Amino acid sequence: MVDAALIQQCGDPSLKPAIMERFIARAGSSDPLAVTVRSGDRVILVPKPATPDEAMELIRHYVGNAAVVRVGITQFPAGLGVKGAAEIKPDLVDSCANIRMGTTLFAKVYRIVTKWYGNPVEEAFEDAIIAWQTGYFEGTAVFRAADPGEVKLAMPKEEETASVPGEDTSGQRRDSARTDVDAGNDPNKAAMRVDLSGIGGTK
Repeated sequence: MVDAALIQQCGDPSLKPAIMERFIARAGSSDPLAVTVRSGDRVILVPKPATPDEAMELIRHYVGNAAVVRVGITQFPAGLGVKGAAEIKPDLVDSCANIRMGTTLFAKVYRIVTKWYGNPVEEAFEDAIIAWQTGYFEGTAVFRAADPGEVKLAMPKEEETASVPGEDTSGQRRDSARTDVDAGNDPNKAAMRVDLSGIGGTK
């Protein structure tokens, strides 16, 4: 479990600590060296890195090789904003830096989704989690989309059961939020699915 004080210290100030904590619990990892690699609908099994150097070696190997790489506590999309593996910085596997980058990017995604709803509704948080995991919301590539600016955000409701990071316990959501696309160098082209048991389904 990620320390709440660290999240509050390093997280994006535009998000309330409770939102950041729920985001990381739902879509992130407790391991700052966690590296998840996907190619299309497949999860590529990679050795668990024991050091930051090993994590960076994994990341640089797979970014740009038709794979989508998510990294660290927030499972940040490693290929975002870089032209090649050489541009990827070790900040990705630093706990505080990863939380800062990840919560800042998620805050934008949450604003995009909430603006689509027109009101700060609880459902917006669930769809923002799905958008974070897929890279898309209603056909929009959320990581590269423009930030809508100041938008009032709803506090997500308390969950009755503990959720596994990256697993959706929210029930049914719009199919369009789970768009499957071909994976490539662009982290927005992840074919990531919320229901991890569905990996390997058809496109």
